[in-house]
Amino acid sequence: MTTRIKAKTSRTAFVCNECGGQATKWAGQCGDCGAWNSLVENVVPARNKRSGFSEMVGGGYAGVMSEVCSVNDIESVDLVRIATGYSELDRVLGGGMVHGSVVLIGGDPGIGKSTLLQQAAAVLSQQLPTLYVTGEESLQQVGMRTQRLGIEAASMRLLAETQVERIIALAEKEKPRVMVIDSIQTIFTELVQSAPGSVSQLRESAAQLVQFAKNSGTAMFLVGHVTKEGALAGPRVLEHMVDTVLYFEGETDSRYRVIRAVKNRFGAVNEVGVFAMTEKGLREVSNPSAIFVSRHDQAVPGSIVMVTREGSRPMLVEVQALVAESHAASARRVTVGLDQNRLAMLLAVLQRHGGIAMYDQDVFVNVVGGVRITETAADLPVVLSALSSLRDHAMPANLVVFGEIGLAGEIRPVQNGQERLREAAQHGFTRAIIPKANAPKQAIDGIEVIAVNRLSEAIEAM
Repeated sequence: MTTRIKAKTSRTAFVCNECGGQATKWAGQCGDCGAWNSLVENVVPARNKRSGFSEMVGGGYAGVMSEVCSVNDIESVDLVRIATGYSELDRVLGGGMVHGSVVLIGGDPGIGKSTLLQQAAAVLSQQLPTLYVTGEESLQQVGMRTQRLGIEAASMRLLAETQVERIIALAEKEKPRVMVIDSIQTIFTELVQSAPGSVSQLRESAAQLVQFAKNSGTAMFLVGHVTKEGALAGPRVLEHMVDTVLYFEGETDSRYRVIRAVKNRFGAVNEVGVFAMTEKGLREVSNPSAIFVSRHDQAVPGSIVMVTREGSRPMLVEVQALVAESHAASARRVTVGLDQNRLAMLLAVLQRHGGIAMYDQDVFVNVVGGVRITETAADLPVVLSALSSLRDHAMPANLVVFGEIGLAGEIRPVQNGQERLREAAQHGFTRAIIPKANAPKQAIDGIEVIAVNRLSEAIEAM
């Protein structure tokens, strides 16, 4: 008697290009996100029922049967970090690359993603086998950039390919320890029939690359495009699949670039690294406080220096405000590097608890150097800088300010207040207006602390 084994076949599904939702039949509107005419017919690859992974054509990884174990049975293994040769990048990664980790780095076009990774790959290739895969440029273009930047990359291997199965097959032969994919939006798999860059292509291609990195222990960088809103393009599941997500930020007219970690399974989040774009590529900035604070020849109204904390280190940043009479029906509230809604809230608190109204004034706030500040320690500097501009009263050049403002007009403490004060003292600042709860028990040499508990007290301290 002969037993027939049913072969695994791929099934057809309709996938939404907006949210990645699947439907068994075509419809004019996606049932998950409500987008119109976004369902595209795709061939969904067969899945291994035991492992849950796709049956990969080029890689040959079918998954391994898992076993249930106790926490005490797990061996504790020390993570071996791979130094990239750039301390600012290592800081953001948590101390360096980890074998088998996948890092997704996104940023605006021309911000320097390919330049940074090519410089790092050239340094890593001197100690480990490194493979740089380009899907956007030809090998000649990569070589021209290498010559222009003066990079020593004789041992770095290059590959121009966009099909993920061929990339994995060639990587199995090369056996790199570090791998760069530039970019994930150009990579496609034959298992999915949609165009490269679509939701289904990104999800399946990234899944195969992540699986290859985990099984082979290869440290991998993935370059990702961003949307006009600044978020990473593609499905949100892409950020969940990788170990680390980095954003490369900076203004196009500024030479400084900030790389920020928003997710890191091997280190702290919200760490930042600062680079400067030069003719020879990106260079590290070891002292960011010195570049983000502009020392004016004389004190100017509307300028205040604050101490923000990015990741594990404090950093001095200059906050500038311009208040001008409004001639429109409604006054404008414009921010660069800050949350615009928070500015509107702070001005309302200033009117309610400080007795100073700016409803007929346009208020513009800017953080010097293209830095984005997300923490609430910028509340007090923003309010005092706007008040300084309104009254045309210059603040002392040796003054630093930080503190959160509550809706009741109270000045709330922020984290690591004493570290912020020491950073300010090291750069020559002699006075500080801070929350009363952050006042140090022992005086810090070289700096006078003015502790305030209410917004009215901070206004009087000006």
